[in-house]
Amino acid sequence: MRELLPLLPKPSRYLGVEEGVVVKPPHSVKARMALAFPDMYEVGMSYTGMSILYDAVNRIEHMWAERVFTPCREAAAILRERGAPLATLESDTPLAELDCIGFHVTHELCYTNVLFMLDLAGIPRKAADRTDEPIVLAGGGCTMNAEPLAEFMDCMVLGDGELILPELLDAVAAMRRQGLERPEMLRRLAEMDGVYVPSLHGFSGAKRTEEVAPQARRTLVRELDGVGYPRAPVQPFGAVHDRFTIEIARGCTRGCRFCHAGMTYRPVRERSLDELGRIVTEGLAASGYEELSLLSLSTGDFSALGGLFRQTVPRCAAEQVAISLPSLRVGSVTPEIMAAIAGIRRTGATLAPEAGSQRLRDVINKGITEEQLLEHVQNLFLHGWNGVKLYFMIGLPTETEEDLEAIVRLCRKVKETAFRTTPHKKGRITITGSVSPFVPKPHTPFQWERQLGLDEVKERIAFLKERFRQAKINFRYHLPEMSWLEGVFSRGDRSLSRVVERAYENGALFDSWNDSLDLAPWRSAMAELGMDPERYLAARDLDAPLPWEHIGCGVTREFLLRERKRALDAKVTPDCRYGACVSCGVCDCSAKGSVFAEEGKPAGIGHVLNQEARDQEPETESGQTIADTAAADQAARDTTEDACHELGTKASHVRIWYATRKEAAFLSQLELQPVFERAFRRAGLPLAFSQGFHPLPLISFGRALPVGVASECEYINCFFREPLDAAAVRRRLAPAMPAFLPITFVENLSMGKKQPQPVAEQFRLEVWTPRDRETVRAAWEAFREASEFPVEYESKKGLKMKDMRPFVTELATEGLEDAAVRFTLDWAAGYMSPLRIAQGICPELSLEKFLLTKESSRF
Repeated sequence: MRELLPLLPKPSRYLGVEEGVVVKPPHSVKARMALAFPDMYEVGMSYTGMSILYDAVNRIEHMWAERVFTPCREAAAILRERGAPLATLESDTPLAELDCIGFHVTHELCYTNVLFMLDLAGIPRKAADRTDEPIVLAGGGCTMNAEPLAEFMDCMVLGDGELILPELLDAVAAMRRQGLERPEMLRRLAEMDGVYVPSLHGFSGAKRTEEVAPQARRTLVRELDGVGYPRAPVQPFGAVHDRFTIEIARGCTRGCRFCHAGMTYRPVRERSLDELGRIVTEGLAASGYEELSLLSLSTGDFSALGGLFRQTVPRCAAEQVAISLPSLRVGSVTPEIMAAIAGIRRTGATLAPEAGSQRLRDVINKGITEEQLLEHVQNLFLHGWNGVKLYFMIGLPTETEEDLEAIVRLCRKVKETAFRTTPHKKGRITITGSVSPFVPKPHTPFQWERQLGLDEVKERIAFLKERFRQAKINFRYHLPEMSWLEGVFSRGDRSLSRVVERAYENGALFDSWNDSLDLAPWRSAMAELGMDPERYLAARDLDAPLPWEHIGCGVTREFLLRERKRALDAKVTPDCRYGACVSCGVCDCSAKGSVFAEEGKPAGIGHVLNQEARDQEPETESGQTIADTAAADQAARDTTEDACHELGTKASHVRIWYATRKEAAFLSQLELQPVFERAFRRAGLPLAFSQGFHPLPLISFGRALPVGVASECEYINCFFREPLDAAAVRRRLAPAMPAFLPITFVENLSMGKKQPQPVAEQFRLEVWTPRDRETVRAAWEAFREASEFPVEYESKKGLKMKDMRPFVTELATEGLEDAAVRFTLDWAAGYMSPLRIAQGICPELSLEKFLLTKESSRF
């Protein structure tokens, strides 16, 4: 694929040269796999699970895990047109040459993307049609019911992948070397804990027939401190979420009855404060990230969150590293922690009441009250936040019109609380209510419930849209069509595999993208196959078998039925991590012991917490109430404000020259900026920052080159808050730079913000074949003889005509060993893209046939 980079849209998706990437000599490894994410690069590289698995496999010397993502439609069309198979990023190896391909199946709307990637790789879609191709497997939350994908997967990994994947990859590679037949390989894999082989479980339509293999069940890490965690993750170019993410805990037992992850990732396992301290220190030093995310299913419920903040905030404040908490339960974060976050950088506030009325919140076991929500909002605005997003679900079991009205009433109260708390900010306060249709999930107490039909959902959204308009509150909603399709496959059976394949053939792709979702291919596929989608949305008989019952997540059917009854009675079940065991079946303390126990021996499974009670409850260890301790709150703000003021000091100014060769030529300045910022942090070079609400590093680039144009002389100007000379900067920075971005020269500048820009630049045009080289030279000779050379081009404002002749002041086509043409462009009369000039002079030369390189600049 790499030779096609000049033709591919957004080529940075396919470079494979990011900081943190792992490259091994192919001859030195015995087992190779591709971690395949069935969505685009910028989405997949935001997924922490991929980073964990990439590290888990590559930590083992004789194994190599590479990455591959779904190319966009345009890129895929180019691959097909040129006969190039889908290949890995790291080594550009076609997927068909590997031992395993592991798909991250994180949601139901990516199924056709999986088939798309298999087709592009030249691998048969169906597992039954494969012989000596790589073993194709799936992992992720959806494998707890991935029956709609069963016909396409050789096997599935259930549970915590860092335990299973290295062992599975090693076994597959060894069996392939032994020359074992595929059926025998799959039979042996099925004997491994946490591996499900669909072909060994017989199905007829939607019903399971004869079970050949025993029930497949997930495997889980008992203690997170016992497994590694990536300190220097791959740093993506332009990902949706690009920050140093630390999984501080795994699992959640709040017991929200709609939540698939909360049921299937039990019990709660926290990393220790000591281990988290090491990860923060080593990770920020190794990566240079400017944002730290503390991730878990419910970060606010981490037992030692207060202690974690006290050991983390000072370093982050001193280095202007933002801290984000992506999953906070209402009332779970103290004002002290809010002050610490606000003092560095506020990254947004999102709260999820899920339901507007207290009755419905009790039905779903949300465990929060209206008073707690409003107090939380008040604290947010007191600490400087200007906006809050509130997430709700519609179509929950037992929901009435009164519950819909309650959503709007609650948002009104939030708005009133914000105005009352900070009346001077009325014009800047934004409150947004967002709703998503409820989708029943397998292995939850609501797995038997009905999902609203598409028309019903649209009616309720229209109802809410009008109420929010009257309340003058922003309103957002998840596409009903997307939730409808998700609902069909969430509780689907194996017969839906045919629908997935037919819909894919009908053109269904990227269904989780709003601008790509189209139900027509899906409705057509279901009609052609005689399948009624509404039966998958219907309520399920409590006594009937379910398509996913042969897959064990640990939570028992009895527990789910018990919780369903409590839901219908609007009874709340407390969080068992801080209270009595609820006998869900996962932990050893369950009434009948853990379902993971073997031969009567305890499974060794239970909660792993830093402390028995949360340290961010209102009562602190010293007996003081944090909410009432204004002095501590002010001290936290003063500390971070002093640190931010020091960050604005400007003590030196340097210009750093660098080269963008090979793959680096396909990176835009926007993509290069974070690369430099993080290299400065890794090198310990203290950048100066702007002042204000959102401090930014004081750096500036030279004039941007078009993507695809290489250069030997690009530069970036930087202010540092310590006096540093050019030699010291180069000495410290060079080892911290990525291999693809070498430093060529560093010079000191005056302290003035404005610095001169080049007035002329010299370029070299290399053409790969002798025939094309002569064509290009002839075109440039004709250009030399012309007195003017008007070229029509497409601008943001439409078609324009421009004379290219005044830009070219020097031109050579003879005596060049390494180039077809060398020319100098003069910018005295304005600027024009060098690539546009080169293509305008010789338009028949396509992008993959040449390389344009800037050789020097003249000031």
